[in-house]
Amino acid sequence: MIEGFTEQHIRLPDDITLRLAIAGDGPPVLLLHGYPQTYMCWHKVAPELVRQGFTVVAPDLRGYGDSSKPDGGPDHAGYAKRAMAADQVTLMRQLGFAQFDLVGHDRGGRVAHRLALDHPAAVRRWAVLDIAPTATMYERTDRAFATAYYHWFFLIQPAPLPERLIGADPEFWLRRKLSLWSRGNDQVFSEPAMSDYLRWFEDPATIHASCEDYRAAASIDLEHDALDIGRKVAAPLLALWGSKGTVGRLYDVLATWRDKTESVIGGPLPCGHFLPEECPEQTLAALLPFLQE
Repeated sequence: MIEGFTEQHIRLPDDITLRLAIAGDGPPVLLLHGYPQTYMCWHKVAPELVRQGFTVVAPDLRGYGDSSKPDGGPDHAGYAKRAMAADQVTLMRQLGFAQFDLVGHDRGGRVAHRLALDHPAAVRRWAVLDIAPTATMYERTDRAFATAYYHWFFLIQPAPLPERLIGADPEFWLRRKLSLWSRGNDQVFSEPAMSDYLRWFEDPATIHASCEDYRAAASIDLEHDALDIGRKVAAPLLALWGSKGTVGRLYDVLATWRDKTESVIGGPLPCGHFLPEECPEQTLAALLPFLQE
């Protein structure tokens, strides 16, 4: 568990239960993790956000950790970012927060983007960590992108192909992805966090649900994005990325987000993909002034 936080399991009206960590007494900040992790990815930054006066809510996304893993359906709509974003808005309302700040890393950043589009009144400010917009990345697919992000094309293959292959040795897959994306900086993942990641990723239901997350991103999410071409999020955005990672190497990150939001600032941090764990101090130094405005 994150130091100083309590863990809860909250049931939403549509029979989805989300595990979350919560602490603090102040303006609310919702932290959304990415693949293949859980809310524990925030354990190095969340306590300081609380000390700075925020109420911090860090859930496991549906399909991950100890949150519900519903059926995705034939069109994968159960894992559309629209459905995952709706979970978070409902969760925050049940906790008493009609409006909040929002920070998403990796898959959580993609949920954050859809949440800001579908529920603009709920978002005061938002931040995305180490991503460019999903549709932009697919539209610009080339050999460099496909090589670095091969998992985008592997995980979307029809079940049970990726599930069976990953399930043969889930610990190897998880440790390999964490190592590759952190550029071999494995020591940044604490034992409590790694234990939580492994505990839940060894569950076949999590492996399947996480594949459904990617299948949705390559299908129904793109349909939703196409309907929103030209729409920009009004809430101010902070975009951060790792200077040693793939996103900043392949894209002008701020330019990709200028196409999607009315106001964006940000820049690179000296790390790979996992900003909250590889460089928590620098992540906080960028987040706090933005969230405190």
